[in-house]
Amino acid sequence: MRPVARAIGVVLTGSALVLTAGAASARPADTGVGQTAREVAAIDWEPCIEDLTAECGTLRLPIDHQKPSVGEFDLAVARRKATDPAGRIGVLLINPGGPGNSGVDYTIFRQESFSADVRARFDIVGFDPRGVRRTQPVRCSTDLVQRQPSTYPKTEAEFDDLVSYNRELREDCRERSGPIFDHTDTGATIQDMDAIRRSLGEKKINYYGLSYGTLMGQQYAERYGDKIRAMVLDSNMDHSLGTTSFAVTEAKAAEGAFTEWAKWCDRTTSCALHGKDVTEVWDGLLAKADRGEVRHPGDPSKTLTAQDIVTSALGAFHRPAWGPLAQFVADLDARQPTQVSAFAADEVVDNVFPSVFCEDWHLPVRDFTEYRALVAAERGVSPHMRGGGRAHSSITACLGWPDPVNNRQHRLDIDNAPKILMVNALYDPATAYSWAANAHRQTRGTTMLLTYEGWGHGVYGRSACVDTAVDTYLATVKTPKLNARCAAVEPASVAGETFPR
Repeated sequence: MRPVARAIGVVLTGSALVLTAGAASARPADTGVGQTAREVAAIDWEPCIEDLTAECGTLRLPIDHQKPSVGEFDLAVARRKATDPAGRIGVLLINPGGPGNSGVDYTIFRQESFSADVRARFDIVGFDPRGVRRTQPVRCSTDLVQRQPSTYPKTEAEFDDLVSYNRELREDCRERSGPIFDHTDTGATIQDMDAIRRSLGEKKINYYGLSYGTLMGQQYAERYGDKIRAMVLDSNMDHSLGTTSFAVTEAKAAEGAFTEWAKWCDRTTSCALHGKDVTEVWDGLLAKADRGEVRHPGDPSKTLTAQDIVTSALGAFHRPAWGPLAQFVADLDARQPTQVSAFAADEVVDNVFPSVFCEDWHLPVRDFTEYRALVAAERGVSPHMRGGGRAHSSITACLGWPDPVNNRQHRLDIDNAPKILMVNALYDPATAYSWAANAHRQTRGTTMLLTYEGWGHGVYGRSACVDTAVDTYLATVKTPKLNARCAAVEPASVAGETFPR
């Protein structure tokens, strides 16, 4: 899950990390849910401009599946065909989450994220969900986005200002983006996913969803379960949670990730804070930031807030980039310069997160009194990470949005699907392990949870144990044993490694 966050441009530097379409023969309208579906054309694949070894195209779909008269949009898709056509099993539809991450980019540039065996057996197909990147992106004023007030208001007046700002931003984005803005929720996206299946002429698909992509997979399985051969949900959302439970469980996850980082520094001599009380150094640095004593490493005329530093740490915990984070904290504490990457200004900026998240979740905070109670609950379970930040910034991004939402929370109910494999890290800072456990409890008859006893956001690719389980499942549809676990693999510290954004 990637929330709206104020861009501060603090990252460690070092080694980092036009689509065309045409109408072809129509595919049968086969939803498997007793409904009449709109016929969709086959995708007219052509080499991708970014990489001629991949294929790109678009699929023309209605903005509102219930009211086609609202208009249409072009859904961007990309494909890499199975490298072993004779051993091909089918299509592996993918989404890397966000909301706002590009499945087209993931397919074109991140093919090594999947094992050679998976690439041999499956056509890997990624898409940019409605409102994302190449698919009629949600656009907002860059100046307005950059004027975002603090998501941690200290007074009732600041809280009211944040509510007013959110309303202003929503109207700006809505005006610039057109009708698609009101139809970017996951409920609409899963219908697009099934349109992709039909356009490819596939009776069943396989699916890999990461982070927010797991919510797409979960809801696709609820509605189109009989159209699934295999599904892997990596780092899971729990769409049954209310405001306080959503915020508190994520805050606990952030605090747990911090504790694990501190333990790593204690046992690792290469850690820049090794031999020191990491918690004491950290808390002291945040206290300095509260007093306005921590200068922005790229612009000494500016200061960093404690929340800026916490946000950077949360990004580091995703990988996890523990070594670079320790050096970053040590440098700030010693007032040493650190190179940064700046947020580039433009007239408009893509900003799909709130339009998706605020239509998927009803997480009301009705006034400043309720807000203060929420912050107290967050900080009560996450004192060193100041209450976390991912869930908090997501909730505060929706303050002032109108009710009802398009795709309100509910308990997960999957009863017409094959066994689905869920995987989650025990110390995931973004999608709490408790979310995966709870989603699994709601669907015990149709899901299997594989626990990775390590760290970071996104499990596939972290250990041979996890990779073997996922690859075997995709190839044979055989899930691991009940309560299966994979041991943690100590993360390597790579010199010059950057924080994930």
